[in-house]
Amino acid sequence: MTENVWDNKVVPDAALRIKEKHEIVFGEDLIPTDRDLIDRLFRAGVDMLVSTGIFNVDSGKVINVTEDEVMAAIRNAPKRIQLGANKDMVLLEPRKGNSRRKPIIQGGPTGATVSEDIFVPMFQSYAQEPVVDTIVNGVMATIDGIPSATNTPFEIKATLAEIRAVREACSRAGRPDIAI
Repeated sequence: MTENVWDNKVVPDAALRIKEKHEIVFGEDLIPTDRDLIDRLFRAGVDMLVSTGIFNVDSGKVINVTEDEVMAAIRNAPKRIQLGANKDMVLLEPRKGNSRRKPIIQGGPTGATVSEDIFVPMFQSYAQEPVVDTIVNGVMATIDGIPSATNTPFEIKATLAEIRAVREACSRAGRPDIAI
């Protein structure tokens, strides 16, 4: 199977089937508060993972998991995770409806392609916003003017350049320890 087939056929088809099976319908609320809908969303997520599996892009194969494995992983998952360090350390932990704890705010282009010439200034803009708790990386369109090609040695250079650029941007914003 190819990544394209997985992304554009397998996942959307499974999501539609599972949405219908679990009667998932969102109303006006951005965040569901109806306990029954919340439970169905959870069951749908588990169903999606168990029935679809996890695609390994390197091997082109699907890793199948059982419901017991999913539930064991959830039970054994850490209850809280420390992100970042020093003054930029935040704790990622479960929140329930109407929680008094503020949510973790992530800033960044979330995997989108970004021009090399604006990469550092853009990430600096995200990092200098006090409301942003963590940074989500993007993909630099070119490295030294050369388009980044996946599955090549150049991809390693591109990844290292992206990491350095994001770290530089965060340091410029006075937040060298923010989680990325």
